[in-house]
Amino acid sequence: MRATVVGAGSWGTTFAAVLADAGCEVTVWGRDEAVCRQIVTAHRNEAYLPGVQLPDAVGAEPDLRRAVEGADLVAVAVPAQSARATLAPLAGRLAPGALVVSLMKGVELSTDARMSQVLGEVLGVPDDRLAVVSGPNLAHEIADRQPTATVVASTCRSTAETVAAACATGYFRPYTNTDLVGVELCGAVKNVIALAVGISQGRGLGFNTMATVITRGLAEITRLGLALGADAQTFGGLAGMGDLMATCASPDSRNHRLGTLVGQGLDLEAAVAATGGTAEGVKTCRPVLDLARRLGVDMPITEGVVQVLDGTLPLDELAPRLLSRPRKAEGRASR
Repeated sequence: MRATVVGAGSWGTTFAAVLADAGCEVTVWGRDEAVCRQIVTAHRNEAYLPGVQLPDAVGAEPDLRRAVEGADLVAVAVPAQSARATLAPLAGRLAPGALVVSLMKGVELSTDARMSQVLGEVLGVPDDRLAVVSGPNLAHEIADRQPTATVVASTCRSTAETVAAACATGYFRPYTNTDLVGVELCGAVKNVIALAVGISQGRGLGFNTMATVITRGLAEITRLGLALGADAQTFGGLAGMGDLMATCASPDSRNHRLGTLVGQGLDLEAAVAATGGTAEGVKTCRPVLDLARRLGVDMPITEGVVQVLDGTLPLDELAPRLLSRPRKAEGRASR
């Protein structure tokens, strides 16, 4: 299979290596010609994956249209808020029958659209050729070929199975799921919860608080997902609890790291600069909250994160506000 990965950041480059290890011929597109040149000549991407040797089957191309030419599979790993503009030149230009895979985890500002919806609209690809990859997928660990599992979701089972086969290796185990909405929502909202965990730890709070925020964060994600018609079982799996745990606990998580810096007192602009990469939760939290309000779904952690980042809620009031909510029974009926 010929595959193209649009996006030469850490996750895009890592997924390109996974595809190559699974037997695909892979081309990476990146804006930076120097990065593309290094991938071609040295099989490395020191800017985003320092010290990692890429498979020989991974090439690169700085011309976007040329990069996707003839590709059977196009995986997109660009920042969520720039996806629409980045992909616009490819409208109607993909190979007939090409599958499109979202590696992005976010919700679009102004439209509240999930990334698969953006890809479908911009590229003119029907739902049965769209898939999402999401799970506990910290790029640097996978680039080191540490074992992990992920979820490939598509409304079309055969599409999910084809994509899963294209990225299955001895260290990367894909499971399939037809609940695209639930899997994609988990990937987007877990970044917001990771910001909340990071903020609380930046304020010096410990593991009890972390466990509380993670658990109640999962309840928030589940409520929103069910309101959108997702399958409840998705949220306890790899794309739900699995990804949430990895993103909230790992120091390699940009969202957790940025939240910690904010909790330590840095302003948002300085925290973003110090993080050194895209922390999708920063721009995703607002459209997620807008979507929840439109559906009448209560998401207090997400609301608190939005208010902290907006500067309307003092840092030390975030955790206490969550615990001062009205007492109720825990369980499905009270979620």
